[in-house]
Amino acid sequence: MTDPGIGRGVLRPTAAAARYELLRQDPAADLAAQVEFHWIVRWDLRGRAPHVQKVLSHPNVHLVFEEPRPTVYGVQRGVFSRRLSGAGRVLGTKFRPGAFRPLLGSPVAALADRAVPAAELFGPAVTEAGRAVLGAAEPAGMAALAEEFLRSVLPEPHPVAREVADIVALITEAPALLRVDQVAAACGLSVRTLQRLFAEYVGASPKWVLRRARLHEAATRAEEGAGIDWAALAADLGYADQAHLVRDFTATVGSPPARYARH
Repeated sequence: MTDPGIGRGVLRPTAAAARYELLRQDPAADLAAQVEFHWIVRWDLRGRAPHVQKVLSHPNVHLVFEEPRPTVYGVQRGVFSRRLSGAGRVLGTKFRPGAFRPLLGSPVAALADRAVPAAELFGPAVTEAGRAVLGAAEPAGMAALAEEFLRSVLPEPHPVAREVADIVALITEAPALLRVDQVAAACGLSVRTLQRLFAEYVGASPKWVLRRARLHEAATRAEEGAGIDWAALAADLGYADQAHLVRDFTATVGSPPARYARH
């Protein structure tokens, strides 16, 4: 189904919702082991000021069908910014953590913080697929055409990729895990093995994934507005104190959490 709404990690989602529409399309059953979901952004800012959207990205690789060409985005470890102007739309496929490694054929860390023309990885067929996707009338049709292309290039799901996806899910869903050594112990792995797996399959370190999950939660809470007990939140998220949360949030997002909440 198509799920309207602004996704977790999108900064200033209330303001964003007034500038563009973000839809989420679940993958077909045969692709669900490798694809988390498709997202479609549609905007019409003709006669209005351009909008710059900032996102706290997740530990995922995306294949984005957009103008002027389809692009593969590795894990963006800083804040990802995108300027929207005029009118347009894009479709992105969000791969499950680890799932792009068998497709890439090399460590995903090589894609970190990069945007690579998809044709360099998939050849001219992805360009043709991009024209078809962006020419489709409805979101479901866009997703169906993207999946038609994916079926032509995706290998069979890899067991190690599935294991890595489960570890990332454990980090993001288990707030009691605050350190890399705790994650490694919970998974029955050494810290070094865990770090190697993440470099190979995720494209970001386990420490970064832990930190980003905490910042996602802090940003989500900040969106709720004033009246937040920041010291209590810092403790809940595993920071040594409120000052550490403020420094981490400010360095990544660009403003202290209390100021972010006020605006």
